[in-house]
Amino acid sequence: MSDSPSTSLAAVFRAIGKPLTLEQFPIPALAGSEALVRVRCATICGSDLHSYFGRRHSPMPSILGHEMVGEIVAAGPGGARDFRGAALALGDRVTWSMVWSCGQCFYCRHGLRPKCERLMKFGHEEISPDRGLIGGMAEYCHLPEGTAIFRVPPGVPDTVASPANCATATVAAVLRNVGPVKDEVVVIHGAGMLGQTACAMAATMGAECVVVIEPDERRRQQALRFGADMAIDSALPLADIAARVKEVSTGRGADAGLELAGYPESIELGVGLLRMGGRFVMAGATFPSRPVQLAAEQLVRRMIRITGVYNYAPEDLESALSFLAGAVDRYPFEELVGASYPLREVNAAIAFAESVRPPRVALIP
Repeated sequence: MSDSPSTSLAAVFRAIGKPLTLEQFPIPALAGSEALVRVRCATICGSDLHSYFGRRHSPMPSILGHEMVGEIVAAGPGGARDFRGAALALGDRVTWSMVWSCGQCFYCRHGLRPKCERLMKFGHEEISPDRGLIGGMAEYCHLPEGTAIFRVPPGVPDTVASPANCATATVAAVLRNVGPVKDEVVVIHGAGMLGQTACAMAATMGAECVVVIEPDERRRQQALRFGADMAIDSALPLADIAARVKEVSTGRGADAGLELAGYPESIELGVGLLRMGGRFVMAGATFPSRPVQLAAEQLVRRMIRITGVYNYAPEDLESALSFLAGAVDRYPFEELVGASYPLREVNAAIAFAESVRPPRVALIP
């Protein structure tokens, strides 16, 4: 299978806070079961902004962007296959795990594929002679052999499918680690892209009450349209927040807490809102902050379980796409993309994303 162009335009990140430069890259020769996809849509994630503005370390030069959906335009002589081994055809609309893992090292064999000893992350790698087009802010993306590729369900729009391989899959991993939430009180900290998705997913899984805690009024109101039963301003006194959670949990406290904001204050608050034996899963703390202050005695006496989730397994992306196929008509996921820009206006898109702070901004190459 081979019908690829000779070059691809890409936006290159060369210096913190400096405009991305539009550059042409040669299309690599495809070997084995490698694939080339034309990027139909890439969405700007919060971590892209953190990298661009220097709030987190990111290698340079690189092509940012790890949330994307595309269509296969070429494959190596072995032909492209999806994660389950089914053959893929030219024109198939696909997305893929933002994390490439070998599947054979110690961590992969122990259920920690995001910590693979040979880990490669789309949109997070320094450009090198043998590794160039692996970011979403480009016309084309190169999928190395072993990439976990999935077909996008027909009814899921590009702007909804694009964040699936980051936000939606991460939430699927968080809820997998939380365990069944049917008939439970679930408190979600943060109502950005992850939080809105978590509200919808927890509600779909049968949670009795979904509570979201978020400082932004606009996001709180949006969460109510994504399955939240109650939206609480995080600026309220802690006693007031605790009282409202106890009110909906027969005085016990939350069964589960999902920390998706990443701030020490929300972690400390979230653990305090749990019932005896409550579960707390953290996925938002992916940037430097002050140490979290928790009373170890209380963790022991209250038998609290705390789990950290970083990225996800390929099966979580599969679950995310299945969820979106059934939820896209129920929840307004398309509204989470605040604006769309052509690739050549990528710097305007970044400025808009940083200043207006919609859950996502789309690039349409």
